[in-house]
Parts: sequence; C-alpha cells; structure tokens
Amino acid sequence: MHSRVLVRTVLITCFVGLFSGLAFADTGEFDMARWTGLMESVRSRAAAQNISESVIDDTLRSPAFIPSIVKSDKNQSEFKLTLAEYLNKTVNQTRIARGRHMRAKYPTLLSRVDKAYGLPPHVILAFWGMESNYGEIKSRHRLVDAFFTLMYDGRREKFFGDQLLALMNIADKNSLDINKIRGSWAGAMGHFQFIPTTLSSYGVDGDGDKRVDIINDLPDAMFSAGYYLNQLGWNKNERIAQRVYLPPCFDKSLADGKTKKTLNEWAAMGIRDDSLKPLGGDMAVGLVADAAALSDCDYPDDAYAEAEPFAVAYLTYPNFYRIKKWNNSNWYAIAIAELADKLK
Repeated sequence: MHSRVLVRTVLITCFVGLFSGLAFADTGEFDMARWTGLMESVRSRAAAQNISESVIDDTLRSPAFIPSIVKSDKNQSEFKLTLAEYLNKTVNQTRIARGRHMRAKYPTLLSRVDKAYGLPPHVILAFWGMESNYGEIKSRHRLVDAFFTLMYDGRREKFFGDQLLALMNIADKNSLDINKIRGSWAGAMGHFQFIPTTLSSYGVDGDGDKRVDIINDLPDAMFSAGYYLNQLGWNKNERIAQRVYLPPCFDKSLADGKTKKTLNEWAAMGIRDDSLKPLGGDMAVGLVADAAALSDCDYPDDAYAEAEPFAVAYLTYPNFYRIKKWNNSNWYAIAIAELADKLK
C-alpha cells in the first residue's frame, strides 16, 4: 500500500464528478461516498463565493488522500521538549548566523517593512527563522491534498473546509495555479507559514506586482508578516520577554504566563534580572518558567533568604502575548524573544 492514495475524477458535466477506481486509507476501506460528498460541497460553496469555474475545476481535478497527514494530525502532541531543549533546538548558532546573514542581504526590504508597520528587522527575522529557517524548509504537500485529507478525517472538517475555500479564493484573485501551492501537512505555507484564512485577511503585495504570493515572493511574505503583527498590536518600543532568576521555594503555579503582577511585586517575591539586580517598575507583566525544571521547596526557613537564585524564568511583556496570537505556545514566544535579541 502506497502512503499516497490518489482519487482521480473525470468531469462528465459541469457539476458532477465520477471516480476512476477505488481507494483505501491505512485504517481500512476508503469511504468513496464521503469523499464524493466533500467534493460536491466544495464545488457548491465555491460557486456561491463566485470563485471562477476554472479554479473550481482545477481544485477538484485530482485531489489525493494522504494517510501520513492523518497520522501527523493525530500524533502532533506525542513528544514534548523541555524549555531548555526547545531553545537549544530553535535558537542555535547556525540559525543566529544565518539570520545575521539575511539582515545584511536584505537591509532595504527589512527597512521598508519597519517603516510601513513598525516591525524592526530583528523581529521579522526571528519569525522568518522560526517558521521556515529563512525559507530553507521546503513544503512537502499540495495544499489541496492536505485540506481534502483533513476534511475527510473529520476532526476539524469545517475549519479545514474554510481553509480550502480561502485557498481557492487566493488562487483566483492572484492568478495562481492552486495545484502548485504547497505547504505543511496542516496547511501552512510560505516563508512565514500562513494558513489561507490568515493570508486572506493580512496578505500584502510587497513588490507592487498586483498579486500576493507569499511562497515565491519574499517582499510579499515579509510585508504580510509585518502587517499581521502590526494588526495584532505590536509595540516596537516594548520588549518581548526578560530573562530572570527565581529564588528558591518560588510558587510554581505563578509561572504559567497567566498571572500578572507589577515588576515591583515580582521583585518583592525575590525575582532578579539576569545580572541578579532587583527589578523595578509599575508595569504589569506575566512570568513563564518550565515547571519541570523547578525544584520543590526543601530549604529551611533560615536558609531561604541567603540562597542564590537557582532557576531561569522569563517575565512576559505585552508583545509576548501578541506572539501567542500567532502561535499559542509559551516556548515558541520565548524562542522568538531570544532569537530576536540575538539578531539585534
């Protein structure tokens, strides 16, 4: 059994598709009636949105069911890295060096994005590095196949159906061949890994060619990322996160990023900056640490005040939470902060 099972259609009329052959998923017999129903639904929804008949026909010409995509969807939380492991993997010297190279290679483009949307070069570079290793990561799947597979699987049929319709609209408006648009198994594409609905809302023509192509056109990709972050409220005058040290016996429950206290209040609890100096200020910020790396309190009372800080944590500022609207992961947001700092 091949991992890629093609379901080809022959268009007999403008509204009915017939299949040639029978297909099977890894878990058993393929439900041809369900697949046919999905295709008919897509055709109907696309026509109602005035998507051109040529794009509709191209989309429905030969969608493929990809069993490995279903497997990826079901196992995406299978392995969890510690914060230290995650940072070692994502904010490494190779990525930092390549980011600095890209800053030197595209100074004008990065400056234009900063001027237009208030996103400094080191911030845009950090997102670019994290999302596609500066465009090096090549997309594996045709997005038409990915979305049909995930719709068929059914866990989030409406969500992925909406993504497919958004992709069809994008292809139609920008004169793109929808069957050449490739992305991740989950449907993200381009230098900054936008899903189609995000691209529909925030895509920008960065080079003035009157179309938006975030896969092959770096100015479009960078301007789209800058506009998206700008619309999320990015403040270039504020930091993202601040590396700090926690004192012994610190309450782990406070370090999940949800509890907000002023810098003065955190300082009163014994938190110090990375030079071990007390914090100060009235700004309310959160705190994130890897709970697994925090030891349970076993210090006697008289030793508590004298003990040296022992655990790394991060104070999280408003931009941190804007990053989480892009990717709802504390580890990801900290990695962006660390990589951006290295690329200043």
